[in-house]
Amino acid sequence: MKWKKFTLKTTTEAVELVSVMLAELGIDAVEIEDNRPISEEDRKRMFIDILPELPPDEGTAFVSFYLEEEEAAEGLLIAIRDGLAELDLFVDTGEKTITVSETEDTDWIDNWKEFFHPFRVDDTIIIKPTWETLDEKRDGDMVIEIDPGTAFGTGSHETTKLCILSLKKQIKGGEKVLDLGCGSGILSIAARKLGASYVLGTDIDENAVLVSKENTEQNHLDSMVSLMLPGADLAADKEVFSAAENGCGYFCCNVLSEECETALLGISYDIVVANILADVIVPLAGIVGSFLKPDGIFISSGIIYTKAEEVKEALLANQFEIMEQTKMGDWVSYTARRK
Repeated sequence: MKWKKFTLKTTTEAVELVSVMLAELGIDAVEIEDNRPISEEDRKRMFIDILPELPPDEGTAFVSFYLEEEEAAEGLLIAIRDGLAELDLFVDTGEKTITVSETEDTDWIDNWKEFFHPFRVDDTIIIKPTWETLDEKRDGDMVIEIDPGTAFGTGSHETTKLCILSLKKQIKGGEKVLDLGCGSGILSIAARKLGASYVLGTDIDENAVLVSKENTEQNHLDSMVSLMLPGADLAADKEVFSAAENGCGYFCCNVLSEECETALLGISYDIVVANILADVIVPLAGIVGSFLKPDGIFISSGIIYTKAEEVKEALLANQFEIMEQTKMGDWVSYTARRK
């Protein structure tokens, strides 16, 4: 399907009122581009460790929206210009120029795939997109096939590699592993292929849970999926997962929520892995020990180097012994043992 993209040049001061005006005209989804820095409150809410480097804010903003190609736009554009004229009585709406371009669904969905090719995490572990062929495979290689879809995780990021390498060191065979923030399921799949008997992956995004299940099946591993949504029977879900001895399970929940903690309590894991962000791992350090067996291992990553000490202090304060700190680029991973 082809879409027309309309981009309105306005001011940062007027963005909120312009968005409200567009919503009143039936345009509920807009894309906003400006150079305003993210507030500290937004940074914490969005769990962002690295803020983007932006050019100076000159007060200009672009508000874009999309319409189906066949959808009549002329009348809507007239209404938008009339709305902007009214807003000028209250705020400077700037240039008010509207440019038009055309795009297709495939531009958004598939273009990134040309940059995702098979690669080695180490000498024996290969990450391969499901749509690619593998030109070289040696005896003993372990291949993980992934299609992230709209979930997060191709395996190419340093934080994911750090987690996979730590799992490889810690899994001896037969372990139960909890993957907090499973994304596309890559760490869950890696843990299972490395010898874990059972893996439970959780994610706050329902789509990520479904993608993880699909990727698990793509790798010919048993899986089941249960979505913990409002009104779900937590007791039944908990019984299913605690009884599982083999395979992979996926569970939709916020790892820092009381509901998720309640659902996971009572199930003891040999290893918990969390490739999230420092701002999640710090509070998680006070919870995760409840999910681990005595002497269980907590692998954490997604930690930008500037926050590594903060995470270390949180782990030590919550009765963890730091076994190993590894680095790759600007990112840090900790392997810690529950005392």
